[in-house]
This record gives sequence, structure tokens and C-alpha cells, in this order.
Amino acid sequence: MSETQERADHLPRDLTIYLLARFALVAVVAWVLSLIGVPLLVSLLIGLVVGLPVGLLVFRSLNARVTAGLAKRNESRARARAALRAQLRGDVPADGEPGHRAA
Repeated sequence: MSETQERADHLPRDLTIYLLARFALVAVVAWVLSLIGVPLLVSLLIGLVVGLPVGLLVFRSLNARVTAGLAKRNESRARARAALRAQLRGDVPADGEPGHRAA
């Protein structure tokens, strides 16, 4: 199995881990701010503003895995869409074998 196929197979897991890690980072920032006396709503807003960009740096390798998986999925969807459009135009018969278009 190729590395790109393996990344596409693990996309749901990688995406879930990445999202949970980013939200956890926001929660930790908000929790630290609330410990020092910042109101909860303000600390959550600051956690979002600070935590999300910091998450891009801290979770760089996980971000790269998710991005590669999404690119692979989009590539396969684009190929399927192109095949369907060719089939609808009549360029390719329904069984998938190349044929000639009736003129």
C-alpha cells in the first residue's frame, strides 16, 4: 500500500485527532486565563484568538497528514467526477470501456 493511500485511509482518524487537539489547546489557554482571574467568556475568546494560530504551529505534522489525506480524497473524487461527466457526454460507455462517440 502506498503512503498516499495509507494517508487517505486514516483521514477520519487524523482529522478527529487534529480537531480535538486544537480544541484542547483552546481549552487549556482559556483555563489558564480563568485561573489568573480573567472572566470565562473573555478567556474563551482569547483562547480562540491565541490557541487556533498556535495550534497550526504546535500540531504541524498532524496538520500535514490531514492536508495530504484531504488532497488525496479530493483527487479521487475529481477523477470519479470526470469519469461520470465523460459517461454522461457519451465519451465512455457505462461499462467503463472506451468507446467511440456516436456522431
